[in-house]
Amino acid sequence: MFHFFKRKKRKNVTSFQVIIISFLALILVGAILLMLPVSSVHGGFTSFFDALFTATSATCVTGLVVKDTATYWSGFGQSVILALIQIGGMGVITIGLAVMRASGMKIGLWHRSTMQSSIAAPHVGGMVRFTGFILKTTIIIEVIGAALLFPVFCMDFGAAKGIWLSVFHSVSAFCNAGFDLLGEREQFSSLTSYSSNSYLSSVITLLIIAGGIGFLVWNDIKTFKFSVKRYSLQSKIVLVTTLLLIVLPALAFFINEFEHLPLQERITGSLFQSVTTRTAGFNTLDLTNMHESGISVMIVLMLVGGSPGSTAGGMKTVTFAVLFLSAITVFRRKKDVQCFKRRVSEDTVRSAGVVFFMYLVLFFASGVIISRAEHLPILTCLFETSSAIGTVGLTLGITAKLSALSKVILMLLMFFGRVGGLTLIYAALPSSGSSKSRQPLEDISIG
Repeated sequence: MFHFFKRKKRKNVTSFQVIIISFLALILVGAILLMLPVSSVHGGFTSFFDALFTATSATCVTGLVVKDTATYWSGFGQSVILALIQIGGMGVITIGLAVMRASGMKIGLWHRSTMQSSIAAPHVGGMVRFTGFILKTTIIIEVIGAALLFPVFCMDFGAAKGIWLSVFHSVSAFCNAGFDLLGEREQFSSLTSYSSNSYLSSVITLLIIAGGIGFLVWNDIKTFKFSVKRYSLQSKIVLVTTLLLIVLPALAFFINEFEHLPLQERITGSLFQSVTTRTAGFNTLDLTNMHESGISVMIVLMLVGGSPGSTAGGMKTVTFAVLFLSAITVFRRKKDVQCFKRRVSEDTVRSAGVVFFMYLVLFFASGVIISRAEHLPILTCLFETSSAIGTVGLTLGITAKLSALSKVILMLLMFFGRVGGLTLIYAALPSSGSSKSRQPLEDISIG
């Protein structure tokens, strides 16, 4: 399909439109497969709406579900969900380019430009090599993750099923999807049955972080090893921001939440919830027992999400960091936004502001609509919408009970969060082109 657009409609279809159409096509194919009787345990057809919601959640690596993954879907259905998670996590365009490369097809500048837009890479050069790097990195990390998880699942479920559970959860964690197969113990329970297992929590945490920092950062790590000074500005910002967004919320959770737990389990739980909240969607503790202050912190973390060029969604750590640096610049009455002895462009600052505004408006407006339609507390609904638009998958237990209208809103938010707000805007609106003329300048008051 990627090659078809290039060959047939090069002049009419933009890179951004190809990205959107590719994701929509994958979701539709996934929904059709999940509708088939072979996909469900009971052997009957699944409604198109439930299949579509599941396919959207898997492709957009979110994790919100209306049917328990372990008890409703058969082995075939679970395999379809896993494939959607893997393709959605790495990116449809990445997979398409890899297939073209493997089949010996010519990869032109248009393909490379589309790949650049898909992963938010700074340069179009080296896209073919970078595609191979993404595939290798993904396979290596997911295999290591599955191997580390195997002893736990093998002990509890046996060797054969332990392998499947290890692979599924490794892929789901690295792709920041949040789907799990532990509902046999208790439906929609996620990893709560392993809340006291620090080893499993640590492995899942590392997989989430590995997928969330992004392939651009991994490329810098591979190239420059421990010479952090040689990393790109984006990689430095991602690593520092990620560290702060893990440590500070974990401290807040430890101080204000989970008082009833033993010390070690409380530390592990606080750290895990801090990491998983930014788009992974697993949970080891019952979120409904958290205070409203803790829920509010999680909402903010879900909106921030992962990093550009990663398997995660959200408005991204770099967006959050640029907005924070912009505020500091204003406070200090300086002209340029600076970080690590580099200047951030005005276009980047404007784009960050636009992305933040879109996420804030959509998350809040959708929460208000769902609250009104379902007669549910506004904080509960805002938690659900932030989870959807941040492609997180955490829930306070209301997803399966929502009406069709609310589920449609969540699907749209999941798609928006995975594809990206700017991608949707650029795909919908034609470029106005550059103009040398500028309107007269007039100052207005702010604040």
